This record gives sequence, structure tokens and C-alpha cells, in this order.
Amino acid sequence: MISASPFEFFVSRKVERALLSVSDKTGLVDFARILTELGVELVSTGGTRDALLKAGLTVKDVSEITNFPEMLDGRVKTLHPFVHGGLLARRDDPKHMLTLAEHGIRPIDLVVCNLYPFAKTVANPAVTLHEAIENIDIGGPTMVRAAAKNYAAVAILTDASQYAEVANELRGSQGSLALATREKLAIAAFTRIAAYDVAISEFFARRSAGEPLPPTLDLHFERKQMLRYGENPHQKAAFYVETNHRRDGVAGAEVLHGKELSYNNILDLDSALNLVREFDTPAAVVIKHNNPCGAAFAAELADAFQKAFDGDPTSAFGGILAFNRTLDEATALKLAEPNRFVECIIAPDFEPKAFEILTTKPTWRKNVRLLKIGPLTSAQAAGESLDYRRVDGGLLVQSRDGGPMSDWWPVTNRKATPEEMADLQFAWKVCKHVKSNAIVLARNGMIIGVGAGQMSRVDSVQIAIRKAGDRVRGSVLASDAFFPFRDNVDAAAAAGVKAIVQPGGSQRDADSIAACEEKGLAMLFTGMRHFRH
Repeated sequence: MISASPFEFFVSRKVERALLSVSDKTGLVDFARILTELGVELVSTGGTRDALLKAGLTVKDVSEITNFPEMLDGRVKTLHPFVHGGLLARRDDPKHMLTLAEHGIRPIDLVVCNLYPFAKTVANPAVTLHEAIENIDIGGPTMVRAAAKNYAAVAILTDASQYAEVANELRGSQGSLALATREKLAIAAFTRIAAYDVAISEFFARRSAGEPLPPTLDLHFERKQMLRYGENPHQKAAFYVETNHRRDGVAGAEVLHGKELSYNNILDLDSALNLVREFDTPAAVVIKHNNPCGAAFAAELADAFQKAFDGDPTSAFGGILAFNRTLDEATALKLAEPNRFVECIIAPDFEPKAFEILTTKPTWRKNVRLLKIGPLTSAQAAGESLDYRRVDGGLLVQSRDGGPMSDWWPVTNRKATPEEMADLQFAWKVCKHVKSNAIVLARNGMIIGVGAGQMSRVDSVQIAIRKAGDRVRGSVLASDAFFPFRDNVDAAAAAGVKAIVQPGGSQRDADSIAACEEKGLAMLFTGMRHFRH
């Protein structure tokens, strides 16, 4: 906090006059009624004034104090010395107060203003340039900034969530607010203005650049919650969310039940959600340490979960689960079977009976985090947003890897059967969500083995084969990048793999193709790599 010594005269200030001008009127009438009960004079504008009058409150129109009407379709209404003089005058400066008296300007002690909904307006894909421009607030941010600058004497409220706390303090102190409260409100106001300007800048940068990566990048994040610790107990951590985020994600999920989310929970939930949104049919995903250890699709969600769990039951213990359908009773009963332990579950929604099953005994179900995400957008839609990664002194930015299934082509004489092709497509979708070097083995619409994050691709192949065990015979294999040597094919063929999909592009592609021809495997190239570092 800034030292209060320059403002000792203003440690506690009585609120006698308030200016209210809001776009979002949630809770405003109740707050204004409390101000009236405390003898505060209300001044307002346009629709805000009409709402207060309709509620039976006495309120002056701002034109009554400026002696000038609103003009230019409301573009000019509070931009006037009788408003900003009343906001900016230093109460401890005799010259300032004399100037107010000479011009008949009365001080304003409290402002409520939450700005035009620019970010919400431009989030609509069909927004027109005219609509965007008309939702750029001018008078509001100017008034908010003026009040915040002079927080020594003026309180500025920019969000309905502040009403209750301020109202309680006003009631408990005969209509006065402490300096610490006004400073806290001013900080929130400056943060709101910064986010507002970022939203406008971002919109026009995207529009003028004609590309998703503009010359300058302005980002604004607000702290959603403090976390107990980061990846490890000795690291401090918090969860920040984008104020102008336009896509469903963990940041906007509703936590319905369970313990507080951890740093690692949030990372794993994000990975689980982005994988499960790849599928149109009912699907389930199990994530462990940011990699899928289980994933499957089926006609019924319960069957998809069972197949996903069976992919690697050992690793699934204590995993993070994601579903692309409302979690039903049948799936919840599968989850509640003995010897299961789940940390978090995220789904579009939960049936009431499923919710009951998942939140009662045994003990782990009292703590399991259940998150409701609502309707899921597709992976292709997700690919339209940007992905950020911090490096010392900079930021790497890229579009998300939400690219569509590319046009594949066979490179071997043996062609994949329809069943193998379905599994190859499934494995390929999963593979791009596995840390590189990534190898995925699949069979009958489920993962049976994953090799993730190895420095050598053949090591990933061997790990996936070991995970699959006897199930590897008749399976298919997906590789996120090309095979540098034929040893990958040799290992897969010896284990019983029947078909392979990979991007191609190695100088030794011919060796890998020849190995497939010798062993009787089908191989397809995608021409698209899916590194995930």
C-alpha cells in the first residue's frame, strides 16, 4: 500500500454526493437505495437515471449540474468541468476549493461506473465495425481515471461485486469510507481501465494486421485464485485468467465439488479437455502428468470410460478425467467401482444422480474435483486461438494445434483395412496431445500403449509396446513426427503392429517404407507434424 502520510486529512471521508453511470445495472438499485438512506445525493445519466427513477429513487440528471444537455447520441454527457472539476479537485488545496466555489462546482465523493461492454460486443463473430466503435466508452474511462487519480477524496466502484463491501462500510461508519478502501477501489479501477484498453487495442490490431499475430501484443490477466503452491511445494503460484477470453476452457469452468484445484490439476485438466474435444462420438480421456495414459470412444459414455481406463489401469490411478458428454449415472457407477481413485473430472455437465454417486463415500469421492464446462467447441475452433509460452525476456506465441485431419496417402503396397484406418485416425488425434517424441498404439477405438517425452523415438516405441503388452498384436501405431531410422518399424513389426501413420519427410523414409513392405505392414503419410514440447 502507498503511504497514507500525504493524505492524513482524508483517512476517512464522508460521502455526500455520488455520480452513477453504468452499462451493467446488476445490483445498482439496491446499492443506490442504501446511498439514499445515508443521505447521499444521487446524480446520474441516461438509462442509469431512468432505472433509478423507475425504482422510486430521487436522482438528478447530469445535465442539471452541467447546465448542458447530452449530445451526439450520448457520446458527450459527462465530459464537462462541472463533473471533472468535482472529481479532480484536491480537497486539501485551498486554491482548488476556491476555484470550485468561484464556478459553483460541487465536489463528487463517489462514482459508480462499469463502462460499455466492448469485450462482450466484439466477442460476437458477427460484430460489425460500427457496433464495435459505438461500444468504445469515452466518458466512462475518463471519469473512472479521474476518480481513481483523486482517490484521496473520491471512491470509485467499477464492478457490482464491490457494492456489498462498500455498502457495509458506509453503514458502519455513518456514511464514510476509509482511505485504505478508496485506494483498494482505485487500484481495481486502474486495472479495469487497462483491461478495457487492451481489449480495444487487440481488436483493432487483429483487424488492421489481417493476421492472427499482430505487430504488438497486449495481454491482460486477472488473478482468479491463489494456489497452495506450484508444481512443487516450495514454489508460490496463482491462477490468472484472460479478461477477454472467448473460448470454453478450464479458466471458465464451474467447480461443482471437491478440494481446491492445484497448479498441476489445472495443467492436467487443460490437457484432458483439449484432447477430449477432438472427438464427435462419446469419448473419455485419462491424463497423468500432462500425458494421456487412456483415451477411447464408444457408442455409450460408460463404455468409452471403461476402455480408456483399461488402456493403462496402473497409470489411471489418481488420474484426471475428461468427458465430451454430460456424465451420466451409468458412467458414474463405473467410476465408483472398487480400486478406483480419481483426482478431477471435467465434463460438459453432470446428471443429478451421477453427481450424487461421485460425491459420496468412499473418502476420495468427498474430495474429487468436479468441473462443469458447458457445451464444448471443436478442436478446429480451438485452433483459432493463440497459445503462449514464456521464456526469459520474451513470449513465444503460436496458433493452437487444432488443425484438421490432413489428406493422408498410402506409401506401401498393403493398404490399411477399414478397421485399421479408424484406429489410425483415432491414434493420430491422440498423438498430437502426447509429449514428443510421441508414439501411440491403439486398437478397437482405445489407447493400449503410449511412449511419451523420450529423447529417442525408438525408446518411445519400445515403451509403448511394453505398456501394451499382449494387446499390441493387431494394433496400429501413430508417430507425431517422422521416423529417422527403420529401427522404429522393425520394433513395431516384431511386436505385432499392423499399420502405421506418420508425417513422413525423413531422408530415410525409403528405409522405413521398405521395412514395412518386408514385414507386411501398411504405412500412411500425413504430411503434418504434431510436436508437443
